[in-house]
Amino acid sequence: MDARTGSVGTVGQDRRLTRALWLALLVPGALLAGALGSQYLGGLHPCEMCYWQRYAHWAGLSFATLALVLTGARRPMVLLAALGIGASGAIGLFHAGVEAGWWEGFTTCTATGARTLQDILNTPLIRCDQVQWSFLGLSMAAWNAIISPSAAGAIAWLTLKHR
Repeated sequence: MDARTGSVGTVGQDRRLTRALWLALLVPGALLAGALGSQYLGGLHPCEMCYWQRYAHWAGLSFATLALVLTGARRPMVLLAALGIGASGAIGLFHAGVEAGWWEGFTTCTATGARTLQDILNTPLIRCDQVQWSFLGLSMAAWNAIISPSAAGAIAWLTLKHR
């Protein structure tokens, strides 16, 4: 029950949806900032599966941004953002498993920034099964596999929680 209105519902639901929207904006935004910062400032080159995780986060961030603009469709846009964030986490889980040797990944690797044959020869080959950086024993993909599904679940719960 809402203390100000004496009714069950709308104010509390609006607060939950607003919190869900903020999570849907902040989580992929922060994770993308970390990924891009590690690439452009830290010199870590992403592999193919790293890009896939980023694409899903960009989708989540796009839907969350649309939720700011399309207020009449805020709830479905926030849920779509949660889906994108959760998809990134699922890809991160698969990627972390490849890095850990739990299962085999794809055979494609990434050589970023190559425009000419000389660029290709001088560009490092980035393998999806090798960890470039870890914190507390977990790779960036593993952290994404923890953070993204947790955030997606919280966003969906806040968005769908009934009176």
